[in-house]
Parts: sequence; structure tokens; C-alpha cells
Amino acid sequence: MPETHLPHNHGQALEGTFDHMPRTEDFQTVADVFKLLSDGSRIRIFWLLCHCEECVINLSAMVQMSSPAVSHHLKQLKAGGLIVSRREGKEVYYKAADTEAAQLLHHTIEKLVKIICPTEDSRGEVLHETG
Repeated sequence: MPETHLPHNHGQALEGTFDHMPRTEDFQTVADVFKLLSDGSRIRIFWLLCHCEECVINLSAMVQMSSPAVSHHLKQLKAGGLIVSRREGKEVYYKAADTEAAQLLHHTIEKLVKIICPTEDSRGEVLHETG
């Protein structure tokens, strides 16, 4: 990117900042992943598939949703490259993709749950998890 002359000089040293800035298209790709995970049910299904391989019928029971609704979420997760499927006879099984992106998103979801949603012990005391 050519040298950028900003209208106001706030005394910040920005030399080299724009040399490392991702392309506009890259930011849109990241935004698309966040859109994909903007639904709590879809995050839940993705989280489950990070821990097990399962068919639509069992996933539906696990998340207490209709099979068509789960299938809709699976289609979006698969199109986004976060899950994969395999066929065994008439049954299709889904699991998280074995990619760095899927693993990072799974780890991020688990960390955010620990940070944002503290759990309570049997006495109602809030437990703050670290790690």
C-alpha cells in the first residue's frame, strides 16, 4: 500500500502499520465466518461436532430441534468449511473439519463460554475459571 497521508496528525507512529494490514477481502472472509457463527443453535451444533461424529437424527435429539432445522444449520456449517460429512450406507455422519480454522474456532468458543458465562457451584457461588 502506498504511503498514507492522514488528514490529522495525532502523533501516532503508523509507519509500517498498513504494510501488515490484511486486504479488504480478507476482512470480509473473516466477517463471513462470524456471520456463520452468529446463531446460537449453529454454534451449539458445531461445538457438539467438535466432540463427536453424529447423524442428523441424533443431533436433532441432542439439541432438541427438528431434523430439517438441524440439516439447515449443517448445510451452512459445511458450506463454510467448518464441518465435513461421510456416508455409511444410507446414514450420513457429520463432524468438525480437521482444519486449523475449525480447531481455533472451537477453542475460541470454549474460552468465551468460560469467560463470559461463569458457572455456579452447588451453593450458588460464582466460579471463575481461568485457563
